[in-house]
Amino acid sequence: MALDRALLDWLRDADPALRWQVERDLAGAPPEVWEATRARVATEGFGARLLARQDPDGQWAGGAYFPAPVEGAEPSGEEGQPWVATTWSLTALREWGVDAAALDGTAELLARHCRWEYDDLPYWDGEVDCCINGCTLANGAWLGVDVSRLAAWFLEHRLPDGGWNCAWVEGSTRSSFHSTLNALRGLLAHEVATGGTDELRAARRAGEEYLLARRLLYTASTGELVGPWATRLAYPFRWAYSALRALDHLRAAALHDGLPPDPRLADAVDVVRGARQADGTWLQEAGQPGRVWFEVDVPPGEPSRWLTFYGTRVLAWWDEAAPERVG
Repeated sequence: MALDRALLDWLRDADPALRWQVERDLAGAPPEVWEATRARVATEGFGARLLARQDPDGQWAGGAYFPAPVEGAEPSGEEGQPWVATTWSLTALREWGVDAAALDGTAELLARHCRWEYDDLPYWDGEVDCCINGCTLANGAWLGVDVSRLAAWFLEHRLPDGGWNCAWVEGSTRSSFHSTLNALRGLLAHEVATGGTDELRAARRAGEEYLLARRLLYTASTGELVGPWATRLAYPFRWAYSALRALDHLRAAALHDGLPPDPRLADAVDVVRGARQADGTWLQEAGQPGRVWFEVDVPPGEPSRWLTFYGTRVLAWWDEAAPERVG
């Protein structure tokens, strides 16, 4: 898929956290170019601003998942889940491409000082929520923590239908799109960082099959759209499921496994393609409200560089592999 030069220039005119990914995945820049831009994330823009908010004890906002009372955070729409605590801050820094060396000593500080709000559990051991544990697994692997025990937790808590559900603690035996995707993202990040194990790889692929069997969008029981959130496009993604976020994961997993796109992604691809504007952009929709350190994307209704990057990258991957799918 040829990318319009004006659109590419617009995407490049972004914070280093996004720009390096545009250079690598859309512009075809040589490694020395995008790696130099990526190195700037820790010292400029979003990455530097978030690193500057870290507490001396290694945490952000004094908490693991929920912040202690904190001054200086800007509101984001209505009051909701706050996004300023340690887990969300680490996840953002990792996804923006900050080098783990910029957080030297953080893993050890969190092991000493950070406990989950749930049962005061040690931070790197995780807690009972699949989505939280998925983030923690990925963040720990990124920072070089031995999170093998947390990885094994996902084997123990996978449900009979192949996925995961944070409501397992309430007795749920049916998987959730949200929980399954967050578990899969954590497992893939851990696998990429550590090599993983055959058992973990099999669990990841079985969880991906759970989503693929439902074409990323539909319930198994009725074949209806699983919920309006499945087609909602908003950045930051945080924990919420969407067709775009699921496609982004399955693209990364297929590239890691050396496989072409699965044909069952077609309906989700159509959803993403259908949301693209005539000028090649995607518009921001209403996301998850809550307190943030600072805004990283545009308000609802405006063209989003982040969504345009993810949408363009997914469609390019799908379209470039079309002959393999047909054959």
